[in-house]
Amino acid sequence: MLNQVTKLSIDEKEIFLVGTAHISRESINLVRETIERENPDVVAVELCRERYEAISREQKWDETEIHEVVKRGKTFLFLMHLFLANLQRKLGDEVGVKPGSEMIEAINIAKERGIRIALVDRDINISLRRAFSRMSIREKFRILMSVFSGVFGDEINEELIEKLKDKDIMTEMIEELSNEAPSIKSVLIDERDRYIAERIASLDAKKIVAVVGAGHINGIKNFLKDRSQKSAEEFYQIEEIPYRESRLRYLSYLIPVIFLIILGYGFYSHGAELTLDMLWKWFLINGSLSALGVILAFGHPLSVITAFLVAPFTSLNPTIAAGWFSGLVEAYIRRPRVKDFEGLLKLNSFRDYWRNGVTRILLVIVFANIGSSIGTFIALPYLVSLL
Repeated sequence: MLNQVTKLSIDEKEIFLVGTAHISRESINLVRETIERENPDVVAVELCRERYEAISREQKWDETEIHEVVKRGKTFLFLMHLFLANLQRKLGDEVGVKPGSEMIEAINIAKERGIRIALVDRDINISLRRAFSRMSIREKFRILMSVFSGVFGDEINEELIEKLKDKDIMTEMIEELSNEAPSIKSVLIDERDRYIAERIASLDAKKIVAVVGAGHINGIKNFLKDRSQKSAEEFYQIEEIPYRESRLRYLSYLIPVIFLIILGYGFYSHGAELTLDMLWKWFLINGSLSALGVILAFGHPLSVITAFLVAPFTSLNPTIAAGWFSGLVEAYIRRPRVKDFEGLLKLNSFRDYWRNGVTRILLVIVFANIGSSIGTFIALPYLVSLL
């Protein structure tokens, strides 16, 4: 379906779906030719407001945004967002076409000809948060391991470049991620197909040219043909962030109870000496592994010490995390510079994530929390073995 135009007649509307790749010169030419030939009432593009801002100009990040990411516990999501954005940009550099150029071309032509523009994609933050909420613990772990083991590789080979010249790049990346977390495909592809189709169908226009990634064409076409009252209702549902009870949440409240029971039984059966020894082992195991996480993130020595000191306590409090404290120390000692914020969308390898002042803070937070969690699940069985 790449670089082809699909015409549909729905509810007395003519809809022209233009399937594109996001790093293809042919797609840019096709978009211009289609809009000039059809002269539609509306040009719809597969962009939300945030993605439009990101590809139309260098996206700027400031310290307030980073603090909000940490404060809301969205560190992992933010890192994934950066990873996907940089991978797409890196592939575009190899081909010589800026990712999303065909979308910008559509917008520019519409402005030149006085045609209305509609951004018809769902907010990318909603899509990512819905995907994250759907993922199981195992899928989240697989995604994390895939990212840091280089599932996509730091080097872009010619075979991949040629493949992406004939395919929607975002779809290709989502398919790669779906191998590790199948649940995200339904959110990032299927739900967005439904959302985009409904937005296109609701436009007040007789003739519409919709520029979308090639991977979305079939899904959008099917949803447009099979629209019903039910599909309109589902449109509003997929704009919401679903609340999902997490097993980890219940477990986080159970951990301090288990810990106190183990300590209480140890004191009752063996006295204060064993209890103090158990406390020391808990502190050492939990703190050391959290500190090791910060070391792996190349954190500052004071951030390492902070993780070591706070992890044994934060592991017993489900409302706080060791990474928050070590991250704050890291941010205070190694305050990100202007070039760090400007370089967030210029990360070409995993090594760059450790070198950049902003992403290093986020890695310190993530790795400190992972280390503390591993420490908790190692320490509790060990304490039981001492009884």
